[in-house]
Amino acid sequence: MQGLIANLRIFLSGAVLSYVALFRWFEPIRYVASKIILPLNQILFFTLLGTFATGPQTASFYAIGNALQVAAISGIYGVTMSVGGERWEGTLIYLFGSPANRFFLFFGRAFVHIVDGILGVVMGLAWAALLLGVDLSQADPLAMALVILITTASTCGLGLLMGAVSLVALDTFFVNNMVYFLLLVFSGANVPLQNFPEAVRTFSYMLPLTRGILATRQIVAGASLAEVAPSLLGEAFIGALYLALGYSLFKSFEYFAKRRGRLEAM
Repeated sequence: MQGLIANLRIFLSGAVLSYVALFRWFEPIRYVASKIILPLNQILFFTLLGTFATGPQTASFYAIGNALQVAAISGIYGVTMSVGGERWEGTLIYLFGSPANRFFLFFGRAFVHIVDGILGVVMGLAWAALLLGVDLSQADPLAMALVILITTASTCGLGLLMGAVSLVALDTFFVNNMVYFLLLVFSGANVPLQNFPEAVRTFSYMLPLTRGILATRQIVAGASLAEVAPSLLGEAFIGALYLALGYSLFKSFEYFAKRRGRLEAM
C-alpha cells in the first residue's frame, strides 16, 4: 500500500511539475492567449477555407474536425516536449538514476496534458457553436464527454511515443511538426476519408484522432453512445498501442544509455 501511495505521489508531482516547467517562460496572458487564440485561428482558417471551396453547408464538418484536432496541440507538442525536455534541460540523468517506477514517471508526463487537451477541445467546440453556428443540441453529453476524453488520451499516447523518440532525435521540433501536420492532413479533420486512396485511408485509421473525429461528427448529428462505441473502442486501442510502444522505447533507451555509459541516450 505504501508503495502504491509513493508511486501515485511521484505520478502526480511529476505530472504537475513537468507541465509547469514546460511553460515556465510564459507570462499568464501569453499562456491564456496560446490556449484561446491558437485554436480559434486554426478552426476559423480551415472552416472558412473549406466552406469557400465546398460551400457553407460543410462548415460543421471543418469546425468539428478542427475542434477535435486541437487535442493534438497538447497531445503532441506538450507531451513530446515534457518527455524530450528532460534531455535538453540536462535532467535526464537524474530521471534515469532515480529508483522511481518508470511507468508512473513516463505516463505522468502526459496526465496534465490530457486535462489541458480536454479543455482545449471543449473550448474549440464552444467556438464552433458560437461563431460558426454548429448545432450541438442533438449531441448526447455523456457520449460527447467520453469521445473527448478517449480521443485526447489517445493523442497523448502518440505524444508519449514521439517523446521517447525525441530522446534520440536531433531535432525535436521537426518530430513535433511532422506528426502534427500528418494528423492535420490524414486524420479526417479537413479531408473526408473517402477522398483518400484505400492505402492512405488504411494509414489514417492507424492514427489517433481519426475515429474520434468520426465519432464526434456522428454524435453531433444525433448518434447514441452505443452507435459510436466501436469507434471509441478502436480509438482507445490505438492510444494504448502507442503508449505501450512509447514506454517500450523509453525503457530500451534507458537500458542502452546505461549500458554504454551515455545517460543522455545519444
